[in-house]
Amino acid sequence: MIKIPVYAIFVAGGSGTRMGGGTPKQFLELGGVPILQRSVEVFLEACGDARVIIVLPERCMELWRNLCIKYAASFPQTLVHGGMTRFHSVQNALAKVPDGAIVSVHDAVRPLVTPGLIGTMIEKMLSPGGPQALIPVVPVTDTLRSTAPGTPAPDRSTLVAVQTPQMFRSEILKKAYRQPYDTSFTNDASVAERSGVRIDTVPGERFNIKITTPDDMQLARLLLNL
Repeated sequence: MIKIPVYAIFVAGGSGTRMGGGTPKQFLELGGVPILQRSVEVFLEACGDARVIIVLPERCMELWRNLCIKYAASFPQTLVHGGMTRFHSVQNALAKVPDGAIVSVHDAVRPLVTPGLIGTMIEKMLSPGGPQALIPVVPVTDTLRSTAPGTPAPDRSTLVAVQTPQMFRSEILKKAYRQPYDTSFTNDASVAERSGVRIDTVPGERFNIKITTPDDMQLARLLLNL
């Protein structure tokens, strides 16, 4: 298998207002380390030579540096200022990624993703004739209903919930992010798809949750037996 560099972008630009308190959620402690650190270290467990790029609000840079010292986060990393939206934050990070690489974009507050899923995705991306874009998805099990009057309920058998990390050939994603920003761009796959990229999928993980609320944090602690 040809060796291709892997770049791992962690988007940690949120303010975490739904979590409450004054500390952004990516810096809250989970299992003895900040959530962001746990997310990065899980990725590095699967791909130890990945180049780590972390996107942070400018005001949080010094806080993160201090946390890295406090919690002995010794992995090499490139820090990038976040933008006005997630789209602009990822755009800033992609400026640090060369062509000819695999680039992964992961929500920093999904620390329960497993090395197994990450490793499977990287293996698929690196395989001969592998996909240009690969995202993890899980089936939708709840009954869904539209609040718009007269709109029929969607067929859940045709729907999936999208997770991260999302992986791409770097030149493909960089080209997609040269498009003008659109409010319909909810994740990296939607940006790539708008530019004509085929999106392949892989089964995601039920507990690869995004920590957004105090209930999510409580569930994460239970799942980790903390």
